[in-house]
Amino acid sequence: MKNNQSTSLWKLAFIKFKKSKTGMFSFWFIVFCGLIAVFCYVLAPDNSNSANQMHLEIHSKPPGFSIQMLQIPNLDKTKQSWFSVFLHGKQTTDSELPIKSYSIENNKLEVIKYADGLPKEFDLQQFNNNPEKFIQHKTFYFGTDKYGRDLLSRLLIGARISFFIGFIAVFISLLIGIPIGAIAGYFGGKIDTFIMWIINITWSIPTLLLVIAITLTLGKGFWQVFIAVGLTMWVEVARVVRGQVISTKQQQYVEAAKALGFSDIRIIFKHILPNILAPIIVISAANFAAAILIESGLSFLGIGAQPPTPSWGAMIKNHYNYIILGKPFLALIPGIAIMSLVMSFMLLGNTLRDALDVKS
Repeated sequence: MKNNQSTSLWKLAFIKFKKSKTGMFSFWFIVFCGLIAVFCYVLAPDNSNSANQMHLEIHSKPPGFSIQMLQIPNLDKTKQSWFSVFLHGKQTTDSELPIKSYSIENNKLEVIKYADGLPKEFDLQQFNNNPEKFIQHKTFYFGTDKYGRDLLSRLLIGARISFFIGFIAVFISLLIGIPIGAIAGYFGGKIDTFIMWIINITWSIPTLLLVIAITLTLGKGFWQVFIAVGLTMWVEVARVVRGQVISTKQQQYVEAAKALGFSDIRIIFKHILPNILAPIIVISAANFAAAILIESGLSFLGIGAQPPTPSWGAMIKNHYNYIILGKPFLALIPGIAIMSLVMSFMLLGNTLRDALDVKS
């Protein structure tokens, strides 16, 4: 009877969730961002590693900027598997030279450089006697940053950092918070007092300062930030799980399980935790948004993902002074990306809270 009722409650919650336009829009926007994060190097116009193709001649150009680009073949290309390109982008790429015009005379390719307007000659054999194949019209849909890199490509690849840090941080917080909170709530007494003492000490330390301390201990880098953020978010999960376990362990089905002689571990993980998933799901959505904000703040401070790895927070840090220099899009575009993704997770959490509330 309990299983049928539990199943029907989840079905009712799913029906209520589908009726929320805000929740459904947030959900599909998050799915869209997740697909971008996974396939970022497939979608990015510049699929070099970290989208780090620099063209200082065309730095800080506005969205929609177009130019002719000469690709100069790199003879020392590293062979990569498609899976390696999918994960990390191309390690070695052709050099690119922005040009104004070009002409072919006497087996020579003469181009007029965009930077200074001076001519430069190349041997046609360098381009397999077909130079037109290596000249393309390139459009930077989101403009270029202060180093002349494609802003759209770096934004897409930066989505992988922001999105995956949410998954890993939430996973770590659940891995630590659920067992600790469940043990404290179920056994009570001195065990609960000791665990709550640890939780309160950790809770009293400002999150950003704690993350900075952990990051500096583990070192600056990609995975260090993921671990540091996850190690600071377990406290909220543990408090929620503890409170839910304290109220749930008084239920009759828990008392019946104890009377049947089931072990405490089985009662906690087989009987109690499956019935308190709703608040855990809601707080996980909120923690996902918090993890993205913390990572952006760390990158803004320079202790997050290190250059040239693109990060939305680092992109704002590098260009926030351009807001008063007449080129606000360099900081506003990654700022809007952070705001949109965080807001989507918060709205999704609110919708899940309402849908999973059995009293509503």
